[in-house]
Amino acid sequence: MPNWLDYLRTLAGTAPKPIPEALWQQTLAHYPFLAQRPADELALLRLRVGEFLQDKEFTGVHGLSVTDEMAVAIAAQACLPVLQLGLSWYDDFTGIVVHPGAMLARRKTMDAAGVVHHYKEALLGEAMQGGPVTLSWQDVAAAGHNAGRGHNVVIHEFVHKIDMRDGAADGCPPLPTRAAQAVWHDTMLAAYEHFCEQVNMAERFGGHPPWLDAYGATAPAEFFAVACEAYFVNRERFTEDFAPLTALFDQFFRP
Repeated sequence: MPNWLDYLRTLAGTAPKPIPEALWQQTLAHYPFLAQRPADELALLRLRVGEFLQDKEFTGVHGLSVTDEMAVAIAAQACLPVLQLGLSWYDDFTGIVVHPGAMLARRKTMDAAGVVHHYKEALLGEAMQGGPVTLSWQDVAAAGHNAGRGHNVVIHEFVHKIDMRDGAADGCPPLPTRAAQAVWHDTMLAAYEHFCEQVNMAERFGGHPPWLDAYGATAPAEFFAVACEAYFVNRERFTEDFAPLTALFDQFFRP
């Protein structure tokens, strides 16, 4: 394991150490959507990353060794959604498993006739209820380039973790009041239904495809995660299509 991460492990229970300057600047240079944030947010993000790294454990698989640079890159992106909320939103797990590229997950489904079908699904990441987060390093490393399209696998999976805090991945994180839940439901449902209609028109009738990743049309939970990817890495472009969601997310993520 990298020397600096090993050093952090020995400091459990103490105040987190700041990210080394050269390592932090390297991360910002590789991921411009981080560097473009206001100075006060970057200062807080750097602190959050130190706390995150001291609490989480990284495991590389299939021969991949997780370096300091990789760990800081993942942590910086994972901390964006909880920059103001706090890292307690991630306290149900410690493990982050990093694959070199996409992973194959075994799946099974039952059709209308009751026949069970087994298949393998290629995944860029996965978040387990009460368990670890799994990520494809190939896609994490490409996040700076993919920000123009609103894509970010780290944010996607960690938003699933936030969504699951109330026990269900349903596209609605824990909210303090029923009134807040009602506003969230109404705003998200309207955006989700409109987006699904856009995707359907594009796929079935050759209409203009939406800018946001069509994977968001598969379920409300996926729409929430996909929308948050774009909100955090390309806010201006996201707001062109989803201004009500930008306002909604601001209220939640920036209390």
